[in-house]
Amino acid sequence: MKYLLLLPIFILNLSIFAQETSTSEVYPQFPECSGLEFEQQQTCFNRELVAHIQSEFKTPEKVIADNFKGTVSILFEVSEEGKFEIIYLDAAYPELKEEVRRVFGELPVIKPATYNGRAIHMQFRYGLKIPLAANSALPELRNSTKEITSQQSEAVLVTEDDVLTEYDSIQSDEFTSPRYTSQINIPFSHEFYSRFDQAFNRVGTNSHSASKPLLFQEVNRYYDFEEHRDELLQDRNTWVGRKLWNEHLFRFQTDDYWFTVDAGFDLQIGKEFDQEDHDFTYNNTRAAIFQGGLGKRFNFYSVVYENQGRFAEYFNRYAESIAPAGGDPAIIPGRGVAKPFMDDGYDYPVAEGYLSFTPADFINIQFGHGKNFIGDGYRSLVLSDNASPYPFLKLNTNFWKIKYTNTWMSLRDVRPAVVNSGSYRTKYIANHYLSWNVTKRFNLGFFESVMWENDNDRGFDINYLNPVIFYRAIEFATGADGGNAIIGLTGKYKFSDKVYAYGQWLIDEFSSGDVFGGEKSWKNKLGLQLGMKYFDAFNVENLYLQAEYNQVRPYTYSHNSITLNYGHNNQSMAHLWGANFREFLAIARYRVDRWYGSGKFIVGERGFDLSKTDDFFGQDIYRNEEDRPFDTGVEIGQGNTTFSFYSELEAGYIVNPTTNLKLFASFIYRDFNTEANTPAHFNNSTAWINFGLRTDILNWYFDY
Repeated sequence: MKYLLLLPIFILNLSIFAQETSTSEVYPQFPECSGLEFEQQQTCFNRELVAHIQSEFKTPEKVIADNFKGTVSILFEVSEEGKFEIIYLDAAYPELKEEVRRVFGELPVIKPATYNGRAIHMQFRYGLKIPLAANSALPELRNSTKEITSQQSEAVLVTEDDVLTEYDSIQSDEFTSPRYTSQINIPFSHEFYSRFDQAFNRVGTNSHSASKPLLFQEVNRYYDFEEHRDELLQDRNTWVGRKLWNEHLFRFQTDDYWFTVDAGFDLQIGKEFDQEDHDFTYNNTRAAIFQGGLGKRFNFYSVVYENQGRFAEYFNRYAESIAPAGGDPAIIPGRGVAKPFMDDGYDYPVAEGYLSFTPADFINIQFGHGKNFIGDGYRSLVLSDNASPYPFLKLNTNFWKIKYTNTWMSLRDVRPAVVNSGSYRTKYIANHYLSWNVTKRFNLGFFESVMWENDNDRGFDINYLNPVIFYRAIEFATGADGGNAIIGLTGKYKFSDKVYAYGQWLIDEFSSGDVFGGEKSWKNKLGLQLGMKYFDAFNVENLYLQAEYNQVRPYTYSHNSITLNYGHNNQSMAHLWGANFREFLAIARYRVDRWYGSGKFIVGERGFDLSKTDDFFGQDIYRNEEDRPFDTGVEIGQGNTTFSFYSELEAGYIVNPTTNLKLFASFIYRDFNTEANTPAHFNNSTAWINFGLRTDILNWYFDY
């Protein structure tokens, strides 16, 4: 079959554009149009359809009273049965939509379009102008899509008129929330992830939940995001009402691409009781969020934050204790380097984003600036989102019963002692994580990671680009001090659809003789996590309970080459307490419609140093482990033993379920008791209340 090149037909402002036509293709036909040539079929179809619509259409009285002038955008098709079916309708008044639906419902069944003698459907766009008198005798009626089955190449003639109307022809189709089926990351918020955790981890599923953030596409198979969002939508007819309560601020979608633009906020005002130096705490975050997709396999996401804040004194002290070289007063934990703001606040701009490409159904590649997390718990002992964002390259491979995650990261050491010529010291981390569903209930994960510094102009060592080789072998091959490797084991067991247990075992250094020698050697640099989750607890729908125990022995994550510690921007890449601690935490969450509440309780024991120049007892991962006071008898909590209690209660209302905008109130109580008071660590208690409006797309950790 040979395709013919056809010129588009223009009569006044009529524009019919057929991308693929042939002598065997026939337009939908009203009875008045039978037996005509193809060019005449187009003109006749338009004339008859427009005549039907304009003769039957009755402008609603409200529209007439408001003296409205505008256009009703109609996307419709003639089905394979010859029926007119509206696909998308956009109008300023609901009465206009109702009238268009009525008119199309009264259109006759006609002879459908055919190709090679087979009935096909055809889609059209039509702009009906209001008032009707503004319409030309033959207004624009554009054929937008046709089903063509020929394997031959197609030829499209672009005319001068096509070029001149190209800008005006760019119009959004009906928005179908393509994000939920895309390769965009689900923003990692513990509260949001708890909503689909149960569905994603049902017995019998072949899902892998530890390597986070997860993709919308991989979770949407088990949890219908659009359906659950629609359950929360409100009946809002005005543009402002829809954007505030239900929708993205701006959205655009065609067959080839889509994107959305949103404004994000984290606006908080609070009060720390018994703190006379400062009347109020606050956080003022404004963000611009861009996300979208080009085709089916390429997605992008970007968010830019502008922030100013002042927090409770214990949090401010910690932020200032990890201040970088160069004179900046603090690093806001989890966010980034802060500059002074007004008298006692911080200004800390942050930017995150990534490109996501899926060349095949089982591979996703991401390159960006952000955070990653490995584990099923609230904490992670192998890779957490505790530290500031960083550049990364990530490869996720998912096939059979395996998900294999490779991540390469560029990190910074910002301490004055290691800064060179005014620039921060660069180091790199590469890690592998293999998640294997051994049975429908039992999952095992294997983790390994290596850190190396940019010494001797080594730069990024291409040896570590190999996605399957054991890092320990490379570490030895590059020299005794070439890098610092750690390994880990994770596990999860599903007792039922409502209960599963999880855990992690971290090994920073393993010497079997020391481990089993019974002398509590400093070389036993190990971490352990045990936890359990309970969904719809006690048969209460949407009640979520979690209990977790974590412990990490002294000197874990540190190194004798102090730039090779497991840290970034003076923060741990694993647990935010560093090492030399044990903790127990309990979390409860509950939701009813748009209302939610949560409670978090943490009891912990830590062992701090008496000063940064005295003996190193193993908590601060940025100190040299060679400064330890003894080699054996090492125990968790040694040094300046400190017991802490932390509780956080939060209640709120989900303002917009599409963007996860929340109105909330929270209360934090923290009690800190040290064995010896030092300038860095001393007995103190905090009671802190906050009220705010927050776009919940990241985890704030205040439990230091």
